[in-house]
Amino acid sequence: MTKLRKNHSLFDSGPFIKAGIFAVLLAGLYYFLSDTSASSGTYTDRESESIEVENQERKTGNYLPSSPNSQLVQHTYYSMSYNEEHEQPEWVAYELRAEQFKGKRVKRKDNFRPDPKVKTKSAGLSDYKRSGYDRGHLVPAGDMSFDERAMSETFYMSNMSPQIRNFNGGIWRELEENTREWAQKFKHLYVVSGPVLTVRPLGDIGRNKVSIPRTYYKVLLDNTGPELKGIGFILDNEVSDEHLSRYAVTIDEVESLTGIDFFPNLLSPEQEELLEGNIEIGRWKFSDKRFRLRVKSWNNR
Repeated sequence: MTKLRKNHSLFDSGPFIKAGIFAVLLAGLYYFLSDTSASSGTYTDRESESIEVENQERKTGNYLPSSPNSQLVQHTYYSMSYNEEHEQPEWVAYELRAEQFKGKRVKRKDNFRPDPKVKTKSAGLSDYKRSGYDRGHLVPAGDMSFDERAMSETFYMSNMSPQIRNFNGGIWRELEENTREWAQKFKHLYVVSGPVLTVRPLGDIGRNKVSIPRTYYKVLLDNTGPELKGIGFILDNEVSDEHLSRYAVTIDEVESLTGIDFFPNLLSPEQEELLEGNIEIGRWKFSDKRFRLRVKSWNNR
């Protein structure tokens, strides 16, 4: 009769068991090292996956405006309501968080291309060719420079709107840059931007007859900090030498002009009255340095 060995050790087992144990140890070591590795400046794979999961949940989040007459298109980091008649969104909506501005920024690649998610097909590059108008971003590339995919998705043609060059590179740019500063200061902002499609356009461009908006808007909401606040902007598609604060309005005023109901499922009636019907300019610090730079330089390019 074969005797059983006492104090049997795993390492006394056959070669297959030993190999399995060694593989488990290696996997554990790899997990430990990858979990404790330092960030390279952009989000790690694990952080990007986490953010993408969060954004997948936010795609149907309660901060989106109403869009009964347009096509809802959802990308990884932003959503839009695409209006086929005008070949551009009536709104784009996304969140800006302070941590998105930490670390190394992704370089802009200008990979403009049609949006495969627009069922009716988006405008194309040829629509803007020799039109005299810029392909104006509604979701700014600078807002999405924390991630390669996020940046790339801002160059879909569905995210473009025909803008006068020195409006796009002037006061619109100034508003975008101020918005990024506010997001870092307040830690979190909901952002909604778009053309005012309820006003007769200046005309259209290209074979797809992309409407040229007369006016644009941007709505910002901070409802996560200790001081709840909201602000809107209404800007004509033209060069301006006026201070950006002159274009600040209540969110209610933007709703009245556009017919869009912003944040219908996010705010309580009390919060809606407080945040959408009032504006406290003093809570939003405008960069006078950037204003002077716009008037002296950006407006004259």
